[in-house]
Amino acid sequence: MKANIVTLPGDGVGPEVTAAAVAVLEAVAAHYEHEFAFDEQLIGGAAIDATGEPLPADALDACKAADAVLLGAVGGPKWSDPNAPVRPEQGLLALRAALGVYANLRPLTVHPALADLSPLKNEKLKDVDVLFVRELTGGAYFGAKTKTADAATDECKYTVAEVERVTRRAFELARARRRHVTSVDKANVLETSRLWRRTVTRVAADYPDVTLEHQLVDSMAMLLLTRPGSYDVVVTENLFGDILTDEAAALAGSLGLLPSASLGEGSNGLYEPIHGSAPDIAGKGVANPVGTILSVALLLRHSLRLEAEAQAVEAAIDHVLQHGPRTRDVGGDAGTVEVRDAVLKALADYAATHRSYFDGARACG
Repeated sequence: MKANIVTLPGDGVGPEVTAAAVAVLEAVAAHYEHEFAFDEQLIGGAAIDATGEPLPADALDACKAADAVLLGAVGGPKWSDPNAPVRPEQGLLALRAALGVYANLRPLTVHPALADLSPLKNEKLKDVDVLFVRELTGGAYFGAKTKTADAATDECKYTVAEVERVTRRAFELARARRRHVTSVDKANVLETSRLWRRTVTRVAADYPDVTLEHQLVDSMAMLLLTRPGSYDVVVTENLFGDILTDEAAALAGSLGLLPSASLGEGSNGLYEPIHGSAPDIAGKGVANPVGTILSVALLLRHSLRLEAEAQAVEAAIDHVLQHGPRTRDVGGDAGTVEVRDAVLKALADYAATHRSYFDGARACG
């Protein structure tokens, strides 16, 4: 197949991990006879420095026209003044809104070879396989804001339609997993959460084969640490999802391991690792590219509908995490390029081993 992929390397370690992920996409194209075209654009602090805007119009237009968008990271100390009128994060929020990617998917698993890096005891990590579905374009991040010398407000607003669409996405995903959805809110205090709970409960009636439970966000923060293996699909609003997914990421042993996919109604999606720009290690060649490469697997699966290729990338990552090399955040001493090269070799070996499958698939197609 042919696909146009926009890359937004961004700031900090973003360019380094994005380059590694693009190399993996190029290898997938070569091994499985696809044609991927790449269009690099500016976002975040790099865009502010070059154009004065965190998301230039040309970059946004390219993203809208693409088959998928791969993002590195945005932000850093240079642009960290919270009172600055233009900030890197504004570019990311604007991109999410413009693409209409309302559902942020963050899968969480704990690799057995890395379980000792988790702050939890190994027995609590058994069978951890959670898919977080975070509503991404509503809530306090996008609500009206006010500020005076001695007061400020951030409006948290949700409509029934916004809650319903992300809830349906969560239930559809649960049907392909273990058929259990946990909805997280603060319905004992917040009106938006009461709307959320009513809507989720109503939508759940259309999925009688999926079990629904409700949890308050404060309880959920505790339960993720005491029994993380109990959860399948977790759906929640924007702010709660932002906090809970970062908490859950600690279970895997490093933020550098985890990918994300932001999806809307169409096939175009926004794919990025969950880690930030890590300015303290930017330019040193030591950033962990695994989260970004696993985001490539999600890109192949959700936007390009190349499930077997996505599994090939995931298998290559699994091999490297098991056998090394590893970056220092996961107990090794390898650099970004060394890990990238190991993934590329593992991918080539996997592709050669499974060549008969792909030859048969092409013949059938």
